[in-house]
Amino acid sequence: MIGALLAQRARRDGRQLSMWVVGTAAMAGLGYVGVVSSFATEQERAALLAAALANPVILLFRGLPSGAEEATFIIFLIFPWLAILASMMSLFLAVRHTRGDEEEGRGELVAATPAGRTLPVIATAAHGIIANSALALLTAAAFVAVGLDPAGSLIAGGAAAAVGVTFLGVGLLAAQLMRTSRGANALSVWIMLTTFLICGFGNAIGTPSDDLTRMESSWLTWLSPFGWGENVRAFSDNLLWPLLLCLALGGVLSATAILMASRRDLGESFVAERLGRASATPALSTSTGLAWRLARGGALGWAIGGFLVGVLATTLATVVEEIGAENPSVQEMINQIAGVGDVDQATLTTFFTMLGVLAACAGVQVICRARQEETRGTAEIVLAAPLARVRWLSGYLVVAFVVVLIVVGAAFVGAAMGIASQDSSWHLMRDALVTGSGQAVAAFVFAVTTALIFTLTPRLTIPLGWALIAFATVLGLFGPVFGLPDWLVHLSPIGVAPIVSGDEIDARGLWWLAGAVIVGALAALSLMRQRELAPAE
Repeated sequence: MIGALLAQRARRDGRQLSMWVVGTAAMAGLGYVGVVSSFATEQERAALLAAALANPVILLFRGLPSGAEEATFIIFLIFPWLAILASMMSLFLAVRHTRGDEEEGRGELVAATPAGRTLPVIATAAHGIIANSALALLTAAAFVAVGLDPAGSLIAGGAAAAVGVTFLGVGLLAAQLMRTSRGANALSVWIMLTTFLICGFGNAIGTPSDDLTRMESSWLTWLSPFGWGENVRAFSDNLLWPLLLCLALGGVLSATAILMASRRDLGESFVAERLGRASATPALSTSTGLAWRLARGGALGWAIGGFLVGVLATTLATVVEEIGAENPSVQEMINQIAGVGDVDQATLTTFFTMLGVLAACAGVQVICRARQEETRGTAEIVLAAPLARVRWLSGYLVVAFVVVLIVVGAAFVGAAMGIASQDSSWHLMRDALVTGSGQAVAAFVFAVTTALIFTLTPRLTIPLGWALIAFATVLGLFGPVFGLPDWLVHLSPIGVAPIVSGDEIDARGLWWLAGAVIVGALAALSLMRQRELAPAE
């Protein structure tokens, strides 16, 4: 029976998991190319590590320094992002095949067979372990392919996958606690982000070595699975026992989830849903108001992220300028990403490119919510009223645009507060307004593209919508560092959004981005008029 369940999951997830696994391995291989081209000598790498240890805020978003050798330096730069990709793959997989299946009715069908209620959870755990094993092997193969030590490569890939197994357990447990897949995914992602920041803070307050190329973690780092993965120190110490902590915690969380699944009724949860209002607000009398009600919780989370990006964009400019004066390679790398020469502007542009990714995620999430409403049958109830399908989808598009503007607006507030706290020049606020507005238009492109996918191939809405963001992020944010040609980088909307260079505003791809938004929105609404509701598979 478990073999049949695994086969069914493999058929459903083949394309999605392939994108996660191959994308993670590609980032590992391209990371090597970027490091070799930007930090060719050990002196340059040692200088960056010394600057990072002298300004610990940088360690919030990087790994644990373990030396200036080429391989260890690559792990310092990209391991946290490899672990994040493995974690997101795992927790989304866990929720999709447990709470998600219950919401869509598949869980009840499977529970009516000899599989019962617990075997599907066991099969999901096994499926997640297999996916993480594939990720570990392919990531290790990418490192070996670029000439790194095979043993260290395997340990590096295994460390990222071990963190993924931990969050597989987190996702399974969250699916038992929360009543909806949206709530379970939100809880899992917040736990992931919190532990990521705990690891970063723990590294930042650690003890540096005398030569400023290695950092010993503080006790705080050991409270995070990301810290366990980083303390493996691949290509340096190659420790294995921290991996056992990740696997043990993932096993305990998974076993707890299996036990909880056996103790609750199908469709119920251990955390009760909040009671609704006795009467609906006037806003819920419209389909757009309903779409906003469904999206507002996620909008708040993305807005918090946008605010933090805005703060960092302006407060770290001085730090980066100091580092760039000592190590020109750092300034060169920032300028490659940003496309401008001024350090302050380049730093702000780099962070606001990340803002474009956050805003795009927020907009795509809203459109994906329309697909979820369709598969759960609630959209059919709404459309049974005198409401045209075009108007229904347009409500989600409007809300997606509003959410994007909220996220970007929160970044503007954060940027202003950062400037005020640093007593910096307010010319950066103009740069923030121009760059942020451009990234908002880029985020609109992702929203309308996902809406177009929703009308053409509804079943691919969620996987393809998120995959486009991941692909565009690699091209637009990391492409210049990886040495990709400009024409390829400019295929990403976030990579071709307007920027400020000196005193001039460079519109870059603003007009084709705006045109894509208009044409995409009109095409999606026109096609929605012609298609019927499409249930889940």
